[in-house]
Amino acid sequence: MEKKGIDDYELGPLPSPKPLDRFGFVKQELNNAPEGLNKGRSAYEFQREERKVRKWRKMIGVGGSDWKHYVRRKPHVVKRRIRKGIPDCLRGLVWQLISGSRDLLLMNPGVYEQLVIYETSASELDIIRDISRTFPSHVFFQQRHGPGQRSLYNVLKAYSVYDRDVGYVQGMGFLAGLLLLYMSEEDAFWLLVALLKGAVHAPMEGLYQVGLPLVQQYLFQFDHLVREHMPKLGEHFTQEMINPSMYASQWFITVFSYSFPFHLALRIWDVFLYEVKLPFEKLIHALRNFPEDAMDPDTLLPMAYSFKVSKRLEELKHEYDKKNGNPIEPPEIKENQKQLQ
Repeated sequence: MEKKGIDDYELGPLPSPKPLDRFGFVKQELNNAPEGLNKGRSAYEFQREERKVRKWRKMIGVGGSDWKHYVRRKPHVVKRRIRKGIPDCLRGLVWQLISGSRDLLLMNPGVYEQLVIYETSASELDIIRDISRTFPSHVFFQQRHGPGQRSLYNVLKAYSVYDRDVGYVQGMGFLAGLLLLYMSEEDAFWLLVALLKGAVHAPMEGLYQVGLPLVQQYLFQFDHLVREHMPKLGEHFTQEMINPSMYASQWFITVFSYSFPFHLALRIWDVFLYEVKLPFEKLIHALRNFPEDAMDPDTLLPMAYSFKVSKRLEELKHEYDKKNGNPIEPPEIKENQKQLQ
């Protein structure tokens, strides 16, 4: 039987119109939605956002032309502004600049089109089966086999051909889906490549390789941090036979794009793409102290940054690698990666 591609399926009916939040998701019931998604934005907040956008436009230049120069001159200013949140209207462009995906796109003209149109993937049916589960409450992905689902299919199919060793794994859909909300198909594909193959940082393809080795490493690190920073909670988890793989695997496999409120996930991704590390500090803080406004990024993130665990994470990575017989990365390689950022 001949295998069907996404273009062989008919469009499903358009979803019924429903109120949407500012990101395009169907609004939740007011009593259950995070406060930050329900309250209106005041005139002062709009003015403050406009000033922020002007600063960012001046910093990155037309089409990102001044970005590298500014990062070299004022890295601390860039880091501070990213931690405060990238303006939503510039987020797609800035993500491409800080990930190195823009350079990959320019160096590989026509490659994405070749992968989508002329290549076939063993994962095509798996991708078609899963795409309706990716951000099902977002207007862009709601129509069955509609424009959003077709774009998502194309990006995932292209990556499964580009890296046949990894192919397609279900959690990838949320990464690609998040990127497609801020950029074109081709841009989203190259950012996925930059992230998993490591254009400017250590590759993260271990999230999806056989056995999920990078997920296992992150779970090992996170488990130790919970026990060190919150011994009572760690002991309670042990007594109840709860281990991180039971609740945290999805966090890492989707890089928080699925498990966290969307407005918070965006802010995490801003920091994650620039500082090249998963936000263990935020997880520790969220578990230790969960006030009513914990899902407000402007409340949670500044407190989370006060947790200094980067050095300990590196120690735990070496401990994990030694325990599992993995090769230890030479210090000079790590230094080279820092210089590339």
